[in-house]
Amino acid sequence: MKYRRLTKEQFEELHQEFINFLATQSITADEWMDIKKNKPEVAEQELDVFSDLVWLGVLDKVKYLEHISPQQIHLFECQEKGMRLIALRIENEAIDFTTKEGFQWLRDNLLSDSVEFFNAKKDYSEDKHLDIFKMIESGANITKGELFNYFANLVKG
Repeated sequence: MKYRRLTKEQFEELHQEFINFLATQSITADEWMDIKKNKPEVAEQELDVFSDLVWLGVLDKVKYLEHISPQQIHLFECQEKGMRLIALRIENEAIDFTTKEGFQWLRDNLLSDSVEFFNAKKDYSEDKHLDIFKMIESGANITKGELFNYFANLVKG
């Protein structure tokens, strides 16, 4: 398996898609029950293949990621050959960007010297999707890019 098996909840959400996946392999509901009961290793393989297919579909559509921690914000734009990063950092541990108050502090003090901005680009390894997956697994969230684009416009200006 290349990524990670979907959770029980994710499988439940994708129940119909999993049925369709089994159907593409000419596996009926009765056959699936038989496989689960008598060939659990084959059932595990099917779950893993389906999970990888779902992840690949998701990862292929990712355009923006963000990772917000108490004193840092990392915003990523996933481009064709690499990622663009805009990062913000503060030294003041009394401020927590993960709270509403901390984010309001950032808005009010954005241009102060206490907020450091970083801008960088990084090429993907041989596997763009795996690079993105690893970032998600380490806490990054897929977004529509509103924060990234807001700060990208500030950095330009």
